[in-house]
Amino acid sequence: MTLRVMPPSKTFTVHSSLLFDPKQKAFRKNISIEIDRDTGSIANVYERDDKDDLQLQIHGGDIDLRGAGKCVLPGLVDSHTHVFLHSYVDRPSIEQMRDSCAVERILRATSHVRAALLAGFTTYRDLGTEALGNADAQLRDCINRGLTPGPRMFVATDALASNGSYEIRRENKSLSGSGGLIVPRASDPCDGVDGVRAGVRRRVGDGADIIKFYADYRRKVMRFPGPGTSNTSNQSILFPPDDPRRRNPAVPLFGQDEMDAIVREAKLAELPVAAHAGGTKAALMAARAGVTTVEHMFEDSNGLLDETLKEMKRQGTIWVPTLATVESAAPQFMEDCLAAVRKAVETGVRVVTGGDTGVIDHGLNARELELFVKAGIPIEEVLEMATVGGWEACGGELTGYRFGWWEKGCRADIIALDADPREDEKALRKVGFVMKDGKVWKRDGRAVDMITVPEFPPSMNN
Repeated sequence: MTLRVMPPSKTFTVHSSLLFDPKQKAFRKNISIEIDRDTGSIANVYERDDKDDLQLQIHGGDIDLRGAGKCVLPGLVDSHTHVFLHSYVDRPSIEQMRDSCAVERILRATSHVRAALLAGFTTYRDLGTEALGNADAQLRDCINRGLTPGPRMFVATDALASNGSYEIRRENKSLSGSGGLIVPRASDPCDGVDGVRAGVRRRVGDGADIIKFYADYRRKVMRFPGPGTSNTSNQSILFPPDDPRRRNPAVPLFGQDEMDAIVREAKLAELPVAAHAGGTKAALMAARAGVTTVEHMFEDSNGLLDETLKEMKRQGTIWVPTLATVESAAPQFMEDCLAAVRKAVETGVRVVTGGDTGVIDHGLNARELELFVKAGIPIEEVLEMATVGGWEACGGELTGYRFGWWEKGCRADIIALDADPREDEKALRKVGFVMKDGKVWKRDGRAVDMITVPEFPPSMNN
């Protein structure tokens, strides 16, 4: 008798007992997700009744994520990351950009993206390589080709900035303007309407998924260089202004016409736009220009918060407040930032989660979500911001994908927590299962298939 070997099924099913549905902002019971192996996407989503659940048969290849304490979520999105940076506590960013070799930074980045994936973050919105050109686009492509595990990446390559603004400062310049200490380029400098349009086109040509520009920055550091304001020198300036914030405040880098031109040019390329804005003055200008997102907005030094939030709501601008970075690098602003996030949500501004991860270590991304809860945002809202909201920040339909919710055709990004986030405030740290594009990367709390070991071909058996 000849045994007939049946080919593997084109689909398999993931069964859950407790699942969070971002579209409904609700936790649901007894949901199963059918996944297409060939496309890595969701083929079907259905609800089982209690009677069916008692008689449920788990077929070969199916995954059972039922059980007390388990909670299934769509893969999470970190909407503001820098994979080529690691914690500033270990080494300041300017030293990483200036002194770390490219090989070290790339090796660290491969570890960072693995750590993020295992932490349940299946998508990264990476907003600048910080002096490594378009290496983020190249890392994205390596992940997409299956050469290394990592989140789905949407990248900005170099951020745009005006001349003499976002750059690695040094006092060692020759008097003639040439020579001295040569440092890597930290941004793509451009000025004027025609100049910024050309800058956007350069970013598109370098493979950017997102156009990022610095709406403001602390660009006057060389007025009072030294400890506490820069690491250009260990020699202090005598009698600087009493308020450290006034020594080098964040000021706009572009005029309104230039910001408008950046957004117009990006729209021609059908790419979203992210604007770094430390203060409300530049954030208001960026919102008026029609950017997709405003990043940070730590300070309301100009008293424009209410007007800015009103304009952001009118324009549909998304705010990524990066609270984890505030906690780590500027804790003196924490209470004000938490209050501003509450006000933004109450005002109706679209707010999403992104930690500026890289300032804090990759793999600790969940801290941003915990801080949103600390701000008084219900966990259901926070989880929606970290899934559907993340997709919107990445560009929504412009990304070419759908992810962050349960629907036929969405990417099969699934994670499972070993605790209920409604009951355990640290549940998001307890990721026991991770799937991205239908492939399992973590099971029972342990990484799987992170390293591929080649097999000897038959030709070598002789």
